[in-house]
Amino acid sequence: MRLTAALFLFGLSVPAVQAADDVSFNFDGHTKLRYTYQSNPDNSVFYDLVGSSANDGLGELRLNFKVKKSRFDFKAGYQFFGAYGDQIEIGRQFPGDAGLLFGRAPTDERRLFDLTDVIEDEDKTVAVQRLDRLSVGYTGEKAVLRFGRQTISWGNGLFFAPMDIVNPFDPSAVDTEYKLGDDMLLGQYLQDNGNDTQAAVVFRRDVISGDVESDQATAAIKYHGSFLWQDSMGEYDLLAAKNYGDVTVGLGGNLSLGGAVLRGDVVVTDTETENTVAMLVGNYSYSWVWGGKNVSGAVEYFYNGFGQRDGDYSDLDENTELLERIARGELFTLGRHYLAGSLMIEMTPLWQLTPNVFANLSDGSALAQVVTQHSLQDNLTLLGALNVPVGSVGTEYGGLPTPEPGKYLSYDLSFFLQLAWYF
Repeated sequence: MRLTAALFLFGLSVPAVQAADDVSFNFDGHTKLRYTYQSNPDNSVFYDLVGSSANDGLGELRLNFKVKKSRFDFKAGYQFFGAYGDQIEIGRQFPGDAGLLFGRAPTDERRLFDLTDVIEDEDKTVAVQRLDRLSVGYTGEKAVLRFGRQTISWGNGLFFAPMDIVNPFDPSAVDTEYKLGDDMLLGQYLQDNGNDTQAAVVFRRDVISGDVESDQATAAIKYHGSFLWQDSMGEYDLLAAKNYGDVTVGLGGNLSLGGAVLRGDVVVTDTETENTVAMLVGNYSYSWVWGGKNVSGAVEYFYNGFGQRDGDYSDLDENTELLERIARGELFTLGRHYLAGSLMIEMTPLWQLTPNVFANLSDGSALAQVVTQHSLQDNLTLLGALNVPVGSVGTEYGGLPTPEPGKYLSYDLSFFLQLAWYF
């Protein structure tokens, strides 16, 4: 035990150490180094803050620990990251949760437990250590029950995920290895026919009072089943939830058709101010061989009923339902109609190249993205992405207007490179 504890402290992997009394231990983790560059035009507010370019560096260490005895287990995930750069300084100019969009560190002000320790957060520097996973669980023959900091991922969207109501990823996010954890009670029951029911209660605090409030929580139940349609297998999801006081219901599923897969979700929310609001996502994906290379393609449509109509952002500050969901990290887009497309090309067995595009159909702007992922060794991966916004000023991707005349929230292009070592 002293040896495994020492190895854990030094970040070395100890997979599946088996103790004499049928207790198993597992340690693993990774380190990541990332560089980010952003070019700013002279009509951008970012140009006024940091100049023609923004440069940032980030380092991360993650240690994962699991101990299991019989049907019980304990999981913990420690994370340390430090960053220095212009995006952090830019983020300080924006209020509240908006700072998360510019490289600021996550906080636990909404979560039940405060498991985040800010070591330094000043000027261009931020250093944080936190427990992103901390839970205990029981696994029976048909039921699973887990309490603590953990994650859930629901829905059938490939880029946009309206049914994933707890910490979904940004559609343009590239490093999606770990989702931010939340403090919740999660249960799952598996039927004999393979269908299952999941239920979760996410406990949260009011950011002003600091008290645990029911209208800040999420209570949800999702039923997952399968069906056969004309010799094709499909799956479906039924969702009922109360999320931040709003009643939400959803229906989704997927169906295999001739080698392709159709997926989709419809989510309807009864809000206090906007009455009933619908969101919809539907996608089509297919894989084939092109020029001797394996290729996977996907196209997805997303309708955001909370978004601005007709690409008009003049009264964006009055759309509180949208802004609240953006601040909470539930939505990431401002308009109503979006189309996304992707091609994953296997250039070699160890190198994948993925061009993506995210288009706002309401204002004609788009984000073009090229992602590269290269496995350098068994435990060493190089990940990179180039982002190029397309559109005129005054549009979502071309640059939103600001209260200062002639100034926009815009950038010319950005890219990042990340080296990850796994142990």
